[in-house]
Amino acid sequence: MDFEKFEKLKIGDLEASIPIIQGGMAVGISLSGLASAVANAGGIGVIGTAGIGMLQSDSARNFNDANKVCLRKEIRKAKKLTNGIIGVNIMVALTDFEDMVRVAVEEEADLVFLGAGLPLRGLDTLVQGLEKKKKTKIVPIVSSSRAAKIIFNYWKKNYRYVPDAVVVEGPMAGGHLGFKKVQIDNKAFTLEKILPEVILAIKPYEKEFNKNIPIIAAGGIFTGADIHKYLQMGAKGVQMATRFVATLECDASEKFKEAYVKCGKDDLTIIASPVGLPGRAIKNQFLKEVAAGQRKPFKCSWKCLKTCNYKTAPYCIALALTNAQRGMLNRGFAFAGSNAYRVEKISSVCEVIQHLFEEYKIALKNK
Repeated sequence: MDFEKFEKLKIGDLEASIPIIQGGMAVGISLSGLASAVANAGGIGVIGTAGIGMLQSDSARNFNDANKVCLRKEIRKAKKLTNGIIGVNIMVALTDFEDMVRVAVEEEADLVFLGAGLPLRGLDTLVQGLEKKKKTKIVPIVSSSRAAKIIFNYWKKNYRYVPDAVVVEGPMAGGHLGFKKVQIDNKAFTLEKILPEVILAIKPYEKEFNKNIPIIAAGGIFTGADIHKYLQMGAKGVQMATRFVATLECDASEKFKEAYVKCGKDDLTIIASPVGLPGRAIKNQFLKEVAAGQRKPFKCSWKCLKTCNYKTAPYCIALALTNAQRGMLNRGFAFAGSNAYRVEKISSVCEVIQHLFEEYKIALKNK
């Protein structure tokens, strides 16, 4: 595909021919299949790591080992399927966060996206990898300029290094959100508000470390016009997740993808996740039962998230999301972004990106 009008996205010595990062969707939604397809189309494909070991049949016996084995396998598989750029999304809140970082560095993933917490401690493997001139780039995901400053100041002081890019995620994203519930619809916390603040906050570090640190806009970005809008605001690229779920290459089940195609605007809701964060999901019978106070009994074989109190949790979110990924939506639910209701059909990744490009060209022409 010829995307000559799209701006390229450069992160260190990496160069994507289109400024699109496919957001990492955990518990088996974005694995090697989707990530490699996006990378082959010129973007940056991302493997989600949280709960990845639940795809292994023996995960209940040793979930930590299953996570490492499965992540290693998916990175290697993606690299065989593409010569493009492959990243890994790792939640800081994971109990085995350090192990996942270690695997990503050892397998030389092009980038690690670090979200769901501030990546301050537990990064010795990553820093040592950088000192040994490993290729992996670091990209924290933040929801405020304050969070960005905390990360950069800590890395500057303790590692004498700063991240290679930053994803700024607004409250219209899917899944777990880095905002309090009361902030989600507050205009003071929109992506349009926080993006310029983060861009401004990072400029001094670019000068001090003599490096370009691209800022990536994320959360509710759905069209080519959206891409154009945020690039005009100073972002160097965008991260999109919801738009890539209903694709042939997405690693989720057909029933999961169909939940996106069939949902309406009123079907999207904010839930209180058992791990202590608000999240955006598609309403279904499972969530209705939970909201009505019904508990979903489970046995916790591995406390996968540090913030989870499995003794009082009404259900296991990792199990619920895995069930959904496999198509058993009566025993789980689908996380989704605020624009999931706009998904009309299941297409290929190339078709989605071609459509985005056509919309982008129209926006570029009309600016």
